Amino acid sequence: MTMKRVVLEIGMGTDIRGADYTKAAVRALRDALWHNSFSAAAALGLDVDDMEVEVNIGVPKPDQVDTAAVLAVLPHGTGTVNVIEGGLEIPDQTGDGSTVIANAAAIVRLDLP
Repeated sequence: MTMKRVVLEIGMGTDIRGADYTKAAVRALRDALWHNSFSAAAALGLDVDDMEVEVNIGVPKPDQVDTAAVLAVLPHGTGTVNVIEGGLEIPDQTGDGSTVIANAAAIVRLDLP
């Protein structure tokens, strides 16, 4: 069999005041996942832990994301996290802080004929 893409989930997360890229990335992935109930695995006679999830995160400073913390959000299956430049950072009016906006895309694959 072959791993086939069965779902694409998209989310957005922010850290309003702390400029914490990991917090924004975790919130983005939760936003993508928590609006869905994935029942295709069970319908196909597969276990939800058979899923492979490719998580893509976009933030302005990719090196500031703790990928292990993002991966820990996944409730089922195994996953990988790729962090690329994207998202947004908006400085506050004092110049001392900023708001970080992260985007997430979770691609779910199952081993199907």
